[in-house]
Amino acid sequence: MRLGVLDIGSNTVHLLVVDAHPGSHPDPVRSHKSELRLAELIGPDGRLGERGLELLVEAVKAASQAAAEEEVEDLVAFATSAVREAVDGLEVLEAVRKQTDVDLMVVSGEDEAAMTFLAVRRWFGWSSGRLLCLDIGGGSLEISCGRDELPDLAISVPLGAGRLTRESLPDDPPSRKDVTALREHVWQELATVTPDVLSQGVPDRVVATSKTFRSLARLDGAAPYALGPRVPRRLTRRGLESIVDRVAGMTAEERSALPGVSASRAPQLLAGAIVALETFTAFGIEHADICPWALREGVVLRRLDWLHEDQKLRH
Repeated sequence: MRLGVLDIGSNTVHLLVVDAHPGSHPDPVRSHKSELRLAELIGPDGRLGERGLELLVEAVKAASQAAAEEEVEDLVAFATSAVREAVDGLEVLEAVRKQTDVDLMVVSGEDEAAMTFLAVRRWFGWSSGRLLCLDIGGGSLEISCGRDELPDLAISVPLGAGRLTRESLPDDPPSRKDVTALREHVWQELATVTPDVLSQGVPDRVVATSKTFRSLARLDGAAPYALGPRVPRRLTRRGLESIVDRVAGMTAEERSALPGVSASRAPQLLAGAIVALETFTAFGIEHADICPWALREGVVLRRLDWLHEDQKLRH
């Protein structure tokens, strides 16, 4: 069957269309992406407001139309931290449902971490043993670890690359003082969860997902993504130290000229690199493997599992 996953993130609206059935490898058919930067539309009062809602409805309608053109049979739509944290989030969800007929659900940070973990486990398999999974988004950092398909620990920390750029790095290029302050802030936030993560034991494999980690790995010498998802890629702590030093003094325009860095992601590259480096340091990580599957694929896999169970019950 043809499934569609609509991901309303802090930066983008992304529709992933896959052909799959229970027990099969999801086969990507098409990907539709648009820049919305929803988190930047939240006002000082914490509300998305009329303008944010208007733009979100337009984006959801466009994605819904694209799903119809791709003959999607089952559309799963969800929003992450931007809508999750908006004061008027519930009102926005109801308005989107009424104006688009798309039932948009909000995924908690813990569920986000758990579904990403599922995708990572399915990609690397049981032979990877105990996994520690890291995912830097626009609004939050998700951390999960465990030996099974469901993580023993799944947590979300407000350390997204977009959020930190807006809140802590107002200048372009950023001042040395702001960079130092941001590193201290990230370290302090991580200190609240580090004991819980370390108590899970030493992982057999550390995995990083998301566009931010892919861009950082490319700057650390990993193969271009154009070579395909199955090429092994790795990000090292030593590489991150070099990247932070290198990009701290660059403007966003200068960063966008670096390999693997898009113009839209360049402004938040430094914040993402700082979060990655401080996380590696806090958890004692020397390197992480890059997984091409993340939250959207985890949603697809969970949906297929649910359909499989439903079919068994019907028979």
